[in-house]
Amino acid sequence: MNPLDRLTALFEKFPGIGPRQAGRFVQFLLRSSPAVRRELIDAVQSLGGSVRQCSECMRYFSGKEKACGICTNPQRDHHSLAVVASDSDLAALERSGTFRGQYFVLGGTVSLITSEKRPSTGGALRIKQLLASLPDRMKAGLNEIILAFPANPEGDATTVRVREEILSANKDIKITALGRGLSTGSELEYADPETIKNALESRR
Repeated sequence: MNPLDRLTALFEKFPGIGPRQAGRFVQFLLRSSPAVRRELIDAVQSLGGSVRQCSECMRYFSGKEKACGICTNPQRDHHSLAVVASDSDLAALERSGTFRGQYFVLGGTVSLITSEKRPSTGGALRIKQLLASLPDRMKAGLNEIILAFPANPEGDATTVRVREEILSANKDIKITALGRGLSTGSELEYADPETIKNALESRR
């Protein structure tokens, strides 16, 4: 495979990127200066050395500590925990400026196409890790878990499954889900701050 086709094929593996968009990325790099291409290479290479996964919320962050700045921030509210599908969804909630609690990144949503136990993003859902973290979180004051998944069939299925798993392990915790400030079929990652605010306020 020649370098152009190889790079195009690699870009096609990115979520939501098809052959045409992947080709545009390659053409952009061909038109870019060597300095821009070097900067991209350096940025990709640096991911392995400076980026790590938070031991508490499971999101990826840049730093030397085991836990990220959100989890170690003493100003965050320990009474509420938002369980989200991805790092992008966590970032969307943060941009809204509405939620000041803690997070847990589940690592995807339930796939309705292949198997109800397989996440749509590949890998494995971190339900066991979530359940294992709850006793310590509850000792720190946790009294509400917000299931903040996309407003689509996969997100709804994930909400049902995670709710059942939590309740089977602990029936003393309040569990809510985002309200329909999000229109059906929408992704949390692309929602505007006001929509996210409404979804949080109308959670049930």
